[in-house]
Amino acid sequence: MDKIAVRLKADATPSAPALILRPWSPADAADLVELYQDDAMRRWTTSGVNDEASAARWIQDQRQGWETGDRFGFAITEAQAVDVEGQLVGHVILKNVAPGTSSAEVGYWTAAHARGREVAPRALRALTHWAFTAFPDDGPKRLELLHQMDNTASCRVAQKSGYELITLLPAAPPAYPLAAHVHVRERDR
Repeated sequence: MDKIAVRLKADATPSAPALILRPWSPADAADLVELYQDDAMRRWTTSGVNDEASAARWIQDQRQGWETGDRFGFAITEAQAVDVEGQLVGHVILKNVAPGTSSAEVGYWTAAHARGREVAPRALRALTHWAFTAFPDDGPKRLELLHQMDNTASCRVAQKSGYELITLLPAAPPAYPLAAHVHVRERDR
């Protein structure tokens, strides 16, 4: 399988178009800079995307993850027609993937203009299905989703996507100043 050519789809809802998930492209840099102007994005993410140069580095890091096979970041776009992409609406990632390791981690963010339209849960469900089916038997059997305890929107996304809250992680300043929730989804669910 040519992983860099992977495209995933998430169905439309009555009020929102279908989603296309695909690897990030250098052509996404300007849109990424625009999305990172959102204060909520800056609060909940650790990436420093401030200009096109930093966006290009971030995108290159995503592409490097695909090449090494340990991080699979997807740009989320809204479909305008069958297989025709529209506006960039978010990001979803499978990370810490290693052969023979039973677990990996997922993460996501949604653009300000797309919040409230089920983008993150739909994209996360598509990524979860892919993570459990695209890898050989030594792929992840358990996916973990971590979010800061006060990020109630991420908690709702986890629950809507079938990830069960299993524990709390204590704060570990300065990198993790607040406690975190750990949600888990097992392969057999």
